[in-house]
Amino acid sequence: MKLISKYSKFIPYLYFIASVAYWFTDVNKNNGISAYPILLIAIPFIWQLVKPSKRLNFSLGIIFVCLSSYLILAYLGDIFNIVSFSETVKSFILLGGLFVFTNFIMSLWMIRNSMKKAF
Repeated sequence: MKLISKYSKFIPYLYFIASVAYWFTDVNKNNGISAYPILLIAIPFIWQLVKPSKRLNFSLGIIFVCLSSYLILAYLGDIFNIVSFSETVKSFILLGGLFVFTNFIMSLWMIRNSMKKAF
């Protein structure tokens, strides 16, 4: 159990790195070389794994909570038909909803990690 609690603080960073890798491979299939700037988004998360910083951790947490909140509002707007989207966009509702809420939870987890005394 101690091993799990010791390494559980790295789960949000690994999640966001995996999300960036998935996003990169998806865009790279269609757009080629123009997808490489997407990899720059993963740099702060890799840095947190190598050399953790409470300030960077808190900043990343706040930024991604704000972005996730915006995504949650867009997702709820789609569910309640406030904004109408095309059928191709609606086909990603389940996967998108899972992604949106997981981003929010991981962002809150990062903020919680930055509030702890020892990182």
